[in-house]
Amino acid sequence: MLYKKFLKRFIDIVVSLLAIIVLSPVYAVIALLVKAKIGSPVLFKQKRPGKDGKIFTICKFRTMTDERDEQGNLLPDEMRLVKLGGYLRASSLDELPELFNILKGDMSFVGPRPLLTEYLPLYNETQKHRHDVRPGLTGLAQVNGRNTLTWEKKFSYDIEYVNNLSFINDVKIIFSTVVNVLKKDGINNENAATMYKFTGTKEED
Repeated sequence: MLYKKFLKRFIDIVVSLLAIIVLSPVYAVIALLVKAKIGSPVLFKQKRPGKDGKIFTICKFRTMTDERDEQGNLLPDEMRLVKLGGYLRASSLDELPELFNILKGDMSFVGPRPLLTEYLPLYNETQKHRHDVRPGLTGLAQVNGRNTLTWEKKFSYDIEYVNNLSFINDVKIIFSTVVNVLKKDGINNENAATMYKFTGTKEED
């Protein structure tokens, strides 16, 4: 209980601040590469629901262009994902700006990933509990298959994490995340460049 209420947030503040300082040269290099290869703006910003469904703005490095078809519609993700963007995603370097979200208190290092706001009305009563804690840079679902999982399995891992939140479990997830990033496991779903959209869970699920 002490970890959940106080220590987890304290660790998030200290570690994210130190990481931002140490990684500042990496931020600069990636920003220059993104600007040169993909264009401005360098950061991708989007509204996401956080703890208790409170909306915040998540920041990532851009990995896709804004290329559109003749009708002005954005091309499919796989057509806009450039080589540099693919590398940033595979190495999770595109997630580095989220350290600022962690420092601000929008996110934590470990927790359910913050998803699209349009999914909020689609969650069933059990799935809604994924918002009982701050969303994370990584989480239990991310180390158990990431984008290769079904949405229902992802949410099952999210709720398992919420119900068993502890320092030891967070350390295990972070360690597994490092291993998965090095192995580049679970980056893509077989049906899309990242993950297909969630449209709700059928009652029988």
